[in-house]
Amino acid sequence: MQLPYIPADVPFTGDQKAWLAGFLAGLNTRINIAPATPGVPAVAGSTSTADAGPVAIQIVYGSQTGTAEFLAEEAANVARAKGFLPLICGLDELEISTLAAVRRLLVITSTYGEGDMPDNAEFFWQELAAPTAPPLPGLFYSVLALGDSSYDGFCQAGKNIDARLAELGATRVVDRTDCDLDFEDPAAAWTAAAIDALARVDADSAPAVSAIEDTTADAAPSKTPRKSTWNRKNPYRATILANSVLSGPGSDKEVRHVVLSLGDSGITYRPGDGISIAPINDPALVSAVIERLGVSGDTVITDRKGEVTLADALTHRFEISTPSKYLVDYIAQRSQDPELTHLTATGDREALDAWLWGKDVLDLLNIDAALPITPDELLAELRPLQPRVYSISSSPLAHADTVHITMDTVRYRSGGRRRGGVCSTFLADRCEVGSDVGVFISTNNSFRLPDDDTDVVMIGPGTGIAPFRSFLHERAQRGASGRNWLFFGDQHQACDFSYADELDQFSADGVLTRLDLAFSRDQDHKIYVQNRMNDAGAELFSWLDGGAHLYVCGDATRMARDVDAMLHEIVGKHGGFDPAGAQDFINQLKKNKRYVRDVY
Repeated sequence: MQLPYIPADVPFTGDQKAWLAGFLAGLNTRINIAPATPGVPAVAGSTSTADAGPVAIQIVYGSQTGTAEFLAEEAANVARAKGFLPLICGLDELEISTLAAVRRLLVITSTYGEGDMPDNAEFFWQELAAPTAPPLPGLFYSVLALGDSSYDGFCQAGKNIDARLAELGATRVVDRTDCDLDFEDPAAAWTAAAIDALARVDADSAPAVSAIEDTTADAAPSKTPRKSTWNRKNPYRATILANSVLSGPGSDKEVRHVVLSLGDSGITYRPGDGISIAPINDPALVSAVIERLGVSGDTVITDRKGEVTLADALTHRFEISTPSKYLVDYIAQRSQDPELTHLTATGDREALDAWLWGKDVLDLLNIDAALPITPDELLAELRPLQPRVYSISSSPLAHADTVHITMDTVRYRSGGRRRGGVCSTFLADRCEVGSDVGVFISTNNSFRLPDDDTDVVMIGPGTGIAPFRSFLHERAQRGASGRNWLFFGDQHQACDFSYADELDQFSADGVLTRLDLAFSRDQDHKIYVQNRMNDAGAELFSWLDGGAHLYVCGDATRMARDVDAMLHEIVGKHGGFDPAGAQDFINQLKKNKRYVRDVY
């Protein structure tokens, strides 16, 4: 019995839905809460007596790449061990009208871009922030916010949700925790504290630890695979089977195809997932930083993981290619450099980002070459070296026991020195065939293929083609009957057409129904994928109106926004909608998970 669940299309106002949800929850206080029905969002109502069965905790996540969803599963495991009944759903599955019926709530959300909500939290936030949002005096909650402190709007999505729930009268049981890239320990501490605090809500009905049998054991299986033994703290050492350049002579890019063996790891993945790779810093930069500090690389330092040499710490444990905001502030304060001090004092993030472009830790240290800094002082201002996530470009059905990635090697000159992407140059320059790298799967349940008979439109210029190569191989192996349409683009067809032979074969075999290409620099005026979308606007709308799923992968700052703007134009023009109607049409695509993005 799933109570209370108020369908979105009932003819009630928001206040009426909220009242009805609360009324039904009250009737349900002595009824055991059953596991969620597949396809129906689980909503945790209140219970008032110990014989009412497991007490429910609603756990919701806003996730762009899967991390928040993974942490929601981790929180559910902790809650289950404490005797609670955890109910998990994405924020896009939680109706604001039913939120008033929830008693205990954990929110885990990432922040996308410069302080925006992740895609699957966008509509929930719009409803929560609206003046019509219902009061929530009976809700007890806590928020875990994920972010990257190198971006403006650090953890802003979590901050916004936290503040708005409090405004609506909900009770915060544990202060929000804001996690930087090194999120594991603070997330685990927040989970334990928040669940313990929720256990004290209505203490007479809260379960004793391990006193309640896990009622979800026989429920429908979770869409998230069982937790792998391989993770960021314990990556699998995958052997490199191939490491070749895809881009041809004359290209301004260096796009590589890398094949990794999964061996006997037991690692599984699905099309749409990513693979995280543990990089190693450039030895030349490590040596230069050590020389600047004026100490030996064998100097022993102690961090939270124990004792290690300075050289090893700078090689494997800390980010040195991208200065942290902490180091920027520290150097500004210690050096009193007029330009840097002015930039940090004014808070002009765009100006500071422009000044920092192309600079690494060594550049910051050399602002005042005479400034003495000890290894401990430096390491205290650095961020941990983080794995880099790449969209998987292989299919487990077509490429058994391997993972493929499609990688753009980042190289540039700045300040008289050659620079490069931390992980891309590590793989390109220092990882030969036969060597191994640390890897683990980054699950992304928000970016999945639909049923085999459903049409698919894929937009992925440059290395954004990666997941769509995976999709096409998977659908070919499955014999999927749904049509497939790919928009791909880059600079020059002669040297930047990644996987051209494979795409030609997919077309010849009937797997790829339509291929639209946009090579921006092969003519006087630049042509991009959004221009090809416009050219095919009538047919594209027909596919979408007929049930096709739309996927976008690639650059978030320009490409994804330009594609989204063009999509609105196409829907308005060929669907006969005004701007508000086009927005409603696209919003419905998003709500039905028929318009999803893997952007970075």
